[in-house]
Amino acid sequence: MRCARVLTENAALADRPFDYLVPASMSVGVGDRVRVNLNGRSIRGWVVEEGDESLATKPLTAWLGYGPSPEGLDLARYVARRWYGPLSRVLVSMSPDRLVKELPSPPTEWSRPPLSDAPESGLYVYGPSEDPFEFVLRTTALTRRGPLLILAPSEGYAQRLGARLLRHGVPVAGPGEWSRQRANWPVVVGARGAALAPCSPIGGVLVLDAEDESYRSEAQPTWWAPALVVERARRDGAPWWMTTSTPTPDLYSLGEPQWRDVSRWWPRVEVVDRRESDPRDGVLDQRALVEVRRALEGPEEVACVVVLQRLGAGRLYACRSCRELARCAVCQQAESLREGQMVCAEGHEPRVPFCRQCGSTALRAVRSGVTTLARDVAALTGHAVSELTATTRPGPLERVVVGTEAALHRIRRAGVVVFADFDQYLLAPREGSRSRALAVVARAGRVTGGRARGGVVVIQTRRHDDVMEALREGQPRSVCEAEREEAELLGLTPYGAPTEILGAGAAAWLAGVEIPGVSRREMDGGVALRHSDPAAVPDALARLARAGTPLRVRVW
Repeated sequence: MRCARVLTENAALADRPFDYLVPASMSVGVGDRVRVNLNGRSIRGWVVEEGDESLATKPLTAWLGYGPSPEGLDLARYVARRWYGPLSRVLVSMSPDRLVKELPSPPTEWSRPPLSDAPESGLYVYGPSEDPFEFVLRTTALTRRGPLLILAPSEGYAQRLGARLLRHGVPVAGPGEWSRQRANWPVVVGARGAALAPCSPIGGVLVLDAEDESYRSEAQPTWWAPALVVERARRDGAPWWMTTSTPTPDLYSLGEPQWRDVSRWWPRVEVVDRRESDPRDGVLDQRALVEVRRALEGPEEVACVVVLQRLGAGRLYACRSCRELARCAVCQQAESLREGQMVCAEGHEPRVPFCRQCGSTALRAVRSGVTTLARDVAALTGHAVSELTATTRPGPLERVVVGTEAALHRIRRAGVVVFADFDQYLLAPREGSRSRALAVVARAGRVTGGRARGGVVVIQTRRHDDVMEALREGQPRSVCEAEREEAELLGLTPYGAPTEILGAGAAAWLAGVEIPGVSRREMDGGVALRHSDPAAVPDALARLARAGTPLRVRVW
């Protein structure tokens, strides 16, 4: 009698498989979903390999349908090992939400572009408002060898792209169409989860807007879609392509970007220095109000979007006299007030509260929230205002919208986007903050359109930065390359891959771990480890016994 080794969905079993007998009447393959009896409980699982008949005492209860292919199981093991997470959690992401017991037959005849038109593998720089659809069509030429995976930053984007491809005669398996993906449909379109699509082998991978933070999984394992699809393409001998407006150091680690002049696809950026504003101005400078009123005279349903994003736990402090921001003299990051002293996140040079620019001791916190900002913008513009955050339910909006960065993902077109406090991006206590600042303006540029369309983005700030000049010119290359060089020099991500172990028992769990070349830093709520080899720390953690207390591991 055949025997199957089954990995259950029970995460508490720490990915321990069990052997079960396969009834003669049941047809089961590797990767299929099954139901088993485990300690008196009926639980679902996956057949991960052939089992040992001498260890099996119970039969499988039921065959539940298709799951990942055998090649998909190997990929799942790689994800669980590389980003240190439960294999069962990866298999859940690769499995259908509903039981699938039959697979459709994929189309064999459809109109394909000539194979010679397919671009070479690599990272391509596109303008924020530039339409990459022609590039997408060219990549479909390689679907002769296997399915083409296309990743978009959101499911809404993926659905719109899939509809456009269908209108051009390209057969598409969209988000949620798991059975078509498993049946190797010619083109698979989806968001981050499409990187784990169950088709195999693949004919190519295209990632649109690869710099978008949505491609990083926040659930453990914290896998990153661009790195995963590059590994998947390598295994299948397939090409890969990515488009980006602002290449990050992470993307530089995958390949050198192919730069070109895309300035006309960037919006016109107006930089307003609040240090030079009239003290009687409200939350919006007079120059910003001019652009807002101009947009209100236009035809867009949403004329103006005002963005206020609070990043990090601290608040920015500014001088009441000269309006200069309080910054550390060592690292130039924002300082906050702790126990009566001004200090940066790294703790450099704690000092009494005073302005380094003019010597004034009158500092104030820049702390207005979205609700307060919406009230003030309504008073300044004389128009009703809608608040829009990540928790806001879909519904009709006023012509003036005030919200967090989520508004840039919910609104497709607007006349002008105003960043009420751009220093929250430039001085955010995180790596790659300047690249992130470029990326969020690129996102705003997709909403307003490029310069030829009259798109305008207004940035209110209290400091001068090279980022501003790059945005004015629509040429982010100098900032992106400087960020890459800085990361390489300082051993930051990706040249020093970080791993964060969060939880009360993190230090005790890591007490006996010794990894050559690793740097260790105690942090609030856990421990941060950094190594030049991204796989070094996860491999070392895999050799440890299971922690006795709940921990969260975040791997770059």
